[in-house]
Amino acid sequence: MLIALAVVFLILVLGRRIPVLGRLISLVMTLALAAVLVFLVQQQERFNPMFGRIAEQFHLTDPQQVVGQETRVPMARDGHFWVRVKLNGVEQRMLVDSGATITALSADTAAAAGLTTRTEPFPMLIRTANGTVSAKTAIVPELRIGNVVARDLPVVVSPAFGGMNVVGMNFLSRLKGWRVEEGTLILTPHHPQEV
Repeated sequence: MLIALAVVFLILVLGRRIPVLGRLISLVMTLALAAVLVFLVQQQERFNPMFGRIAEQFHLTDPQQVVGQETRVPMARDGHFWVRVKLNGVEQRMLVDSGATITALSADTAAAAGLTTRTEPFPMLIRTANGTVSAKTAIVPELRIGNVVARDLPVVVSPAFGGMNVVGMNFLSRLKGWRVEEGTLILTPHHPQEV
């Protein structure tokens, strides 16, 4: 990949020395470089939350939307459902995981949302796909996904989660209903809120 980028840069530099042909080569190479960049962001957004936020900013991902009384979230290319969540007004991208008992936040996300973790006499141990990790608990005063709002939601917080944030069953169980239809996650709240 680095070699390809070096070749592109070299062609751009050499192409500028030939007036008309140079501009044409420069235009084609710039478009090709932009296409490669879009492709890389789309490939990495499923693994890295930072790229996910970039992809969302440039509308490279399928957006969630409120339709009637429901919030609809299309399945991402990685086969998961990613939602835009507001935690105390701070927007984050989170994975919806019906296999997770409780909503889990990275330490950075908890700090950005102004959450205070509780100091327990014994650490809470959480079993994850990557093994058992130590976590602290906190309460999110307000978590919002589209027209769905959960208040005073218990969460676990750990630096071991890296940049990953997960919406778990303790959020989903507060809904009137949730289901997947034709690759779309549909969240139906008891009391839909203004978006």
